[in-house]
Amino acid sequence: MSIMVLGTSSHAGKSTVVAALCRILANKGISVVPFKSQNMSLNSYVTRDGCEIGIAQAMQACAARVEPRPEMNPVLLKPKGDATSQVVLMGHPFKDVSAQEYYKETSLLLEKAVGAARVLEKEYGNLVVEGAGGAAEMNLYPRDIANILLARALQFPIILVADIERGGVFAQVYGTIKLLPDDIAPLVKGIIINKFRGDPALFAEGINILEEISGVPVLGVLPYTTIELPSEDSLSLGDKKAGVFPVRIAIIRL
Repeated sequence: MSIMVLGTSSHAGKSTVVAALCRILANKGISVVPFKSQNMSLNSYVTRDGCEIGIAQAMQACAARVEPRPEMNPVLLKPKGDATSQVVLMGHPFKDVSAQEYYKETSLLLEKAVGAARVLEKEYGNLVVEGAGGAAEMNLYPRDIANILLARALQFPIILVADIERGGVFAQVYGTIKLLPDDIAPLVKGIIINKFRGDPALFAEGINILEEISGVPVLGVLPYTTIELPSEDSLSLGDKKAGVFPVRIAIIRL
């Protein structure tokens, strides 16, 4: 069975949770692959056949013990610093666009994303789909191919990940579920509380409150752990440690 992992915010831990789920399922002998319809990152990965995808999806593919491929991240946006981004579609450069121009391509990009997901689903059977940013960005609903539109098309059960480290986890979870469109909110089948510091037993009452106000079970409370994995955006830069490390330089021979 495929699932979709959405977050209450950016940097809630979606990428890590997806990777963990992929590894857990792979360890159980279950065929599984990661998927993220749209990613915005300058940190990309080049697949064996020369296609470019987000580095997080490559990492998740490794967790699932499968070869990274462009269908795992059909739309990659690479900011260029002049209010435009390069759109990489199915692993290859598509065109440079502004935000306004990009949103004009919503139908095309959603079609490509859903098609890629269906290809992976047919070949592997099970997908762990990652959303982008916060799921309840209401102004983006009509063009949100990473969360709302994709969830509507795929109809996978949703797990909602919330970052308790930053505080306000009750508002995060309750607010996100209540603000989701009426046809999407019922798809939320579980909640994961991420980055908890201290003894999780101390949050037992918090779990009861969350389940009561949201009507959705809390599947687990994950402890705060320093994980040295590649980051896909600037919100993660603060997690990196300064130090002296060896540098490896590779030169491409043309």
